[in-house]
Amino acid sequence: MTRLESLLAVAAAVLIFSGGAVRAAVPDQERPTDRVTLSPAQLFDYAAEADRQGDFAAAETAYRALATNPDLETRTEARFRLGMMLADRQHRYAEAATEFRRVLDEKPRAARVRLELARMDALLGRTAAAARELRAAQAGGLPPEVQQAVRFYAGALEASRPSGFNLGIALAPDTNVNRATRSDTLGTIVGDLTLDEDAQARSGIGLALRGQGFVRIGPPGTVRLLTQLSAQASLYREADFNDLILALQSGPEIAAGSGKVNLNVALGARWYGGRPYSRSFGLDASWLRAAGRQAQIRLAGGVMRENNLRSDLQDATVYSARLHYDRAFSAVLGGGAQLTAQRSAARDPGYSTATGGASLYLFREAGPVTAVADLGYSRLEADRRLFLYPRRRIDNRLSGGLGLTLRSLRLGRVAPVVSVRYERNRSTVEIYDYERFSGEVGLTASF
Repeated sequence: MTRLESLLAVAAAVLIFSGGAVRAAVPDQERPTDRVTLSPAQLFDYAAEADRQGDFAAAETAYRALATNPDLETRTEARFRLGMMLADRQHRYAEAATEFRRVLDEKPRAARVRLELARMDALLGRTAAAARELRAAQAGGLPPEVQQAVRFYAGALEASRPSGFNLGIALAPDTNVNRATRSDTLGTIVGDLTLDEDAQARSGIGLALRGQGFVRIGPPGTVRLLTQLSAQASLYREADFNDLILALQSGPEIAAGSGKVNLNVALGARWYGGRPYSRSFGLDASWLRAAGRQAQIRLAGGVMRENNLRSDLQDATVYSARLHYDRAFSAVLGGGAQLTAQRSAARDPGYSTATGGASLYLFREAGPVTAVADLGYSRLEADRRLFLYPRRRIDNRLSGGLGLTLRSLRLGRVAPVVSVRYERNRSTVEIYDYERFSGEVGLTASF
């Protein structure tokens, strides 16, 4: 058992004795009828006895029947007991997490349940999600003795699951799939040039695919090797706009006081229009630590060497730094901010750029729906003017989006997601000036 699991078990016990556990107001037994019927109280007793006898199928059937009861407290207790049995007796952590999530959809301030959900997320390797639930639990209020324990360990949150992966698939309508100008001409030092259709903004409906997997080697509490592979693809009927990106990171994950440090060797590859576009390799590092009871800070940076396979002049060394701040304002409301800086030193100074940006996000749980909104701004400046263009490139980019996860329509581990997004990039170089609306309707799942 990891330190986090021990902590959450102690926290749950304290909540029970302090009156914070989930308790059902189970109705009294019903009046006998001609046929044998079971009241909710009797069905709870039957399920508990079946659990003790190891007849998990019978216990699960009884709990799922109680979970359809019109009384909120009855179905809350049934889902909570079912989740605990799935987790501790059968090690079915993903299914247990689903049951705890359903309880929180109706009772978002049930601190005991949120701590159990954090434990499931940790066991499933969802470190960020576990940390978020711990912050939400603390924001919602915990007994002082529980707050002290959670505050001490939350920053050093460690995932126990050695491997896992998540997948997403969505239909993605887009008004500007190639992020191109809507102008049919391009101003240059030799006059206006006519752009062909492929260089102008094109709309379309694509298929968006995303996936990420990880493997940890080594026991919790020690230096472990963490390897992550991620992929994303945007596929269209016209293959000229297909975009595929693969990224691999691997390196030690080190516990450091109230946080952790990750050091990675990073490799990347991109294909555009069905042809190789770029290759990259480099180093990346991050440091995560708690910032009080309800927040955390992540500082990250790296250096990458990018080889542009279509233009040697765009080969570059890229230096980056990122600062993230995340905070839970209450059990159902949270948000954060991010600052970024990037320097791309290319072979041609006209392609060398410096970029700085800031973004904000806010999430809100409303029953079985989680809404996430974000807003970002960045500014890019090139070192010099490219020979063909009359002005040095300077971009001001604004973006924003809204996404919804609809857990009420969940099927097993799969939940539907809907999102919309807007981007506007104003540039002194006409070919980089664009506007874009996009959306996604799809499914996401974790395993």
